Amino acid sequence: MALVTISGYPSSGKTRRAQQIKHALEARLHDPSYAGPSLKVVVLSDDALNIARDAYRDSRSEKPARGALFTSMQRQMSQDTILIVDALNYIKGFRYQMYCAARELKLRVCTVYVVATEEMCKEWNAQRPEQERYSTETLDNLLLRYEEPSSMVRWDSPLFTVPWSDEDIPADQIWKAVTEGNVKPPNAGTQAVPKAPTDALRTLEATTTTIVAAIMSEQVGAGGMGGTVTLVVSDDAKPTITLPPRNITLSELQRIKRQFVTVHKKAITLGTTEKGAVDWSDKSIADKFVLYIEENLKA
Repeated sequence: MALVTISGYPSSGKTRRAQQIKHALEARLHDPSYAGPSLKVVVLSDDALNIARDAYRDSRSEKPARGALFTSMQRQMSQDTILIVDALNYIKGFRYQMYCAARELKLRVCTVYVVATEEMCKEWNAQRPEQERYSTETLDNLLLRYEEPSSMVRWDSPLFTVPWSDEDIPADQIWKAVTEGNVKPPNAGTQAVPKAPTDALRTLEATTTTIVAAIMSEQVGAGGMGGTVTLVVSDDAKPTITLPPRNITLSELQRIKRQFVTVHKKAITLGTTEKGAVDWSDKSIADKFVLYIEENLKA
């Protein structure tokens, strides 16, 4: 249904805001006037995944921590869930990765930027129990590396900024974003490439070879007069081709065949850019090949 990304300095009050959002959304879902689909609100956090604060002390230990968070997020995203990710989410590249994962599942998205000064974050961090506290070195490093969300980029939009001085969160706006916001189509780069069947290469080679042989045979019978003829490739594949009124040499047909096979071999091995399922049957290949031959013989 939706992904709500919480972002902000370490020890800036993100967890408090995440809980406020959760309670506000649940109140609206349980309201008697609500007539929408049945939804649940889930908060995913480092604490829920037992990710320790010292995991952020350097990039080597931070990478698997972010990986665990992202994997868990992917598992919990669904059409019946409003997922709130309560974590640092301080790297714009990671927020973009989360955004792409949400788009792939056609979920609505929004970002909540929890704002507090560096001095406040250091003070609040010092007041925490030792096991929940960032070390001074880690905290300073994270504050330095923080990449602020921007409403100007699509992966942070819509963006709701919540200063430390606000008692509450913009609940109405967040509710509207997660229930009525635009559902953007999946990014082309994230979609699975249609796969060709395992025998596509063999069918491509065999069908084009049969058509070349059939054209040469028809030419012998017609004496090079040309015209429209039907080529029998198989019981299902019987394409019609219009030949020019001249003798077509075998080398000419072989050259056209090589060009056709080269282009389509790339589509088989690398994946096609055509939308929907691609037909790699002998009938489909035969129909495409005779059209390709006609176009090249005109040139």
